[in-house]
Amino acid sequence: MIISRTPYRISFFGGGTDYPTWFRKHGGAVLATTINKYCYITCRYLPPFFEHRLRVVYSKIESCRNYEEITHPAVREVLRFLEFDRGVEIHHDGDLPARSGMGSSSAFTVGLLHAMYALKGVMPSKQQLAKESIYIEQECLKETVGSQDQALAAYGGFNHLTFLSNGEIAVRPIVLSPDRNKELDSCFMLFYTGIIRTASNIADSYVNDMEAKKRQLRIMKDLVDEGISILNSGQDIEGFGELMHEAWLAKRSLSTQVSSPQLDELYERAIAAGAIGGKLTGAGGGGFLLLFVPPGSRKRVRETLSKLIYVPFKFEYSGSQVIFYDPEEDYSDLDIERKHRKIDAFKELEKTHQEK
Repeated sequence: MIISRTPYRISFFGGGTDYPTWFRKHGGAVLATTINKYCYITCRYLPPFFEHRLRVVYSKIESCRNYEEITHPAVREVLRFLEFDRGVEIHHDGDLPARSGMGSSSAFTVGLLHAMYALKGVMPSKQQLAKESIYIEQECLKETVGSQDQALAAYGGFNHLTFLSNGEIAVRPIVLSPDRNKELDSCFMLFYTGIIRTASNIADSYVNDMEAKKRQLRIMKDLVDEGISILNSGQDIEGFGELMHEAWLAKRSLSTQVSSPQLDELYERAIAAGAIGGKLTGAGGGGFLLLFVPPGSRKRVRETLSKLIYVPFKFEYSGSQVIFYDPEEDYSDLDIERKHRKIDAFKELEKTHQEK
């Protein structure tokens, strides 16, 4: 049995510039971190005692004979990509809800790919996990997604990601003193709005015409360097929150679907209660509200948003990991195939008998 653990992420600046349609022409940059909330994937070879060869357990349960029958798109395409021809059982568990702007879809893809490689006795690099997950989501699934989520899930940590026009991604860790890191960590608050949305649908509203959004996207990219400059200098940490507010205003202007009157009201109430800046995580439209709040205002902000679920978190630095590895004795392909041939033969015999 294999268990992989893959972190979710929060992005501070540069989101939107990680879409290939933009960075292959203009370059892109993102400042983001993974957090100590995770996607867990458990998998094992399926013993040959069942009629199905594949079992996938998430919010639904699927029992199939081959991966073409699987309706979960990421599971189907990962198994196809790996040319996986063995009987397998896959379970998913997550610390945060799906479709909430925390990079959960990419964490799932990275974590599943990692677990399935481990099941085959292969140890992929973080770069390989990131590249192959991007390929599966963008090319196989044809999802309108960027490239930051997969890289962050694979590498983990607080990073400056640079997206080059040739398609390569440079991942540079942000190194802060322990005191500065603690100061920054203490200023964030995360609230769940309860609004579920599909990121690719929100992204579709602006990704297909990114040239018309040049001004906003260039501002969002430039804020990455400004944010890093504040962190590495002796400037007041609240300047980072002010930049987040500026970035949110630029992001909101990308599309009317990025926010809504209800979400705008929540943000404005938080600002009035003492938050300096913030954003809706991911593509927007719902999910989680990330706020930059000085320690002295945290209690007031939490009381103001008391109807929302507050989610405490910390930065994490490990990325996707295999946290349990027990290569139990599996069953040979020959035994599995023989067993299924017997099932098919029995069904055919039973069908013939009924027809007579």
